[in-house]
Amino acid sequence: MSKQTYKFSNSSTDFYFADSINSLKNIVDVKNAIFITDENIFKAHEKKFKNYQRIILPPGEAHKNQDTVNSIIQQLIAFEADRKTVLIGVGGGVVTDITGFVASTYMRGIKFGFIPTTLLALVDASIGGKNGIDIGVYKNIVGVTRQPSFILHDYSFLNSLPESEWQNGFAEIIKHACIKDAAMFKELQQHSLKYYFSKKKEAAILIQRNAKIKLKVVQADEFEQNERRLLNFGHTLGHALENQYELSHGQAISIGMTYASHISQQLFGFKQTEAIVKTFEQYGLPTYFQFDKSKVFDVLKMDKKRERKEMNYILLEKIGKGVVKQIPLIQLEKIIQSL
Repeated sequence: MSKQTYKFSNSSTDFYFADSINSLKNIVDVKNAIFITDENIFKAHEKKFKNYQRIILPPGEAHKNQDTVNSIIQQLIAFEADRKTVLIGVGGGVVTDITGFVASTYMRGIKFGFIPTTLLALVDASIGGKNGIDIGVYKNIVGVTRQPSFILHDYSFLNSLPESEWQNGFAEIIKHACIKDAAMFKELQQHSLKYYFSKKKEAAILIQRNAKIKLKVVQADEFEQNERRLLNFGHTLGHALENQYELSHGQAISIGMTYASHISQQLFGFKQTEAIVKTFEQYGLPTYFQFDKSKVFDVLKMDKKRERKEMNYILLEKIGKGVVKQIPLIQLEKIIQSL
């Protein structure tokens, strides 16, 4: 097993790319570890959890809330978990978010690590230290920033992923290309979901490349004062749509990125909206969507990127160069209504 350590402002995360869950015994004392996963992952990979203490959650974003957190804490107390206990989140973004949030608050903070099992979690959700829960339709409005002590990539979990989850992950991959990597965008244009689905080596290279894009951004701006905001391309409108219309995260942000490209066109003269739309469609992701604009704006204006009466909206100057644009809420509401 090979380890790559990434340092942050007051902590570090050890990365184990292309590894195996069996390596955990070399990373943590598994006798003091408690695994947190969901019913779908557990059913598909039950043998991997044999002999480990575990907490099994109901799957889905609908359960990323305080009730689930309370349930986990009750189970940790029943396990007599203490400050030497390590929580290991094995799952997608919902599991990693909740695990990090619970570990950051239980006994004022215990050690935790992640084994992301979805493409989206591998390239995005597990990286960067954001741990949070939803309150009603407001996504991730309660949370903390705290880095995991390790992230281990075991690509065998991808074998049980349905195609819809691959599509979900490619929304974030296309996002990284749009804001930071024009060469990767060209590569994505030349291929398809089927290509990466069948070529595991190429998929592994793409996963690592995306993880490192996000890691570099987070290292430069861990607490989202500047450059890290770029990672929210498509998320401002996307999050407002996601819980109201029962869309997956990937579907919601691909729609959000489509409209952010149009806003970029209006404000900056951005000329590559069509290329972005075509690429989303190539990977089975939605682009245009009918929604109640007033209702969605009411949720959107509570986004964490709002500063008083302005929203830090992520737009594109060109593919590969994202920018943060402060848009007054009054102007933004008119833009949303005009979409």
